[in-house]
Amino acid sequence: MSLDRAKDLGCNTVQIFSHNPRTWLIKGIPDDSALRFIYLRRAYDITPVFIHASYLINLSSPNNEVREKSIQLLVHEMDTADRLNADYVILHTGSASGDTDHSGRKKAVEALKRVLKDKVWRSKLLLENTAGQRGDISPCIGDLAEVIDETGSPSIGGICIDTCHAFAAGYDISRTKGLSEFIREIETFTGLDRVKLIHLNDSKRSLGSRVDRHEHIGRGYIGKEGLKRFINHPAFMDVPLILETPKRDGEDDVRNLKFVRGML
Repeated sequence: MSLDRAKDLGCNTVQIFSHNPRTWLIKGIPDDSALRFIYLRRAYDITPVFIHASYLINLSSPNNEVREKSIQLLVHEMDTADRLNADYVILHTGSASGDTDHSGRKKAVEALKRVLKDKVWRSKLLLENTAGQRGDISPCIGDLAEVIDETGSPSIGGICIDTCHAFAAGYDISRTKGLSEFIREIETFTGLDRVKLIHLNDSKRSLGSRVDRHEHIGRGYIGKEGLKRFINHPAFMDVPLILETPKRDGEDDVRNLKFVRGML
């Protein structure tokens, strides 16, 4: 039903979960559901299609059991993405949970190499920046670049930029100067061509708070002018936008989408 909802909202791209993202238990997708999804995507001309990986995946966990389960679940996510003809899978690389950031990134690299070494999927993996909460291993663009470069796999298709996460991590994208500095950092470490998706969210918390709390567009600390400047910058004008704003009822999506379309 996600594609029907997307069509009703006038969307031409979509991000879904392929299963409950807060449990390790996974029910298989029936063949008729998968085929229906592929048919509707074509019929509604929705592209690209993104799948957000489970929140439980933590490739940088110091707990071996969690890391092993995460590896297995990520393989399942990639298999499912191919089955649904999705373009990308979005991944948070994880939390070091008491370990050092560097050690956590090394664990994530080792885990990604294990996931990606024996199989090639049509769908590509995108690594997402994080808000810098305690244990986060990739709040900075350089951190993402380190993981991508050391993994060295063509199965990683690029990065996903979350505006709320960037702001919470200390990038002042609400201002012209801060946005320019942020873009220069992307150019330096990954290249702008590696930005394949933007999660467009305002921030409920202030700059550098290191707290991941999404807010409705224009009602947070980044603000309308900051987000308008961001999405209209030449660096990002051709990058798909996905909203992950709060949702109390169906009208919240309608309001946020209308607001963003008016900013373009």
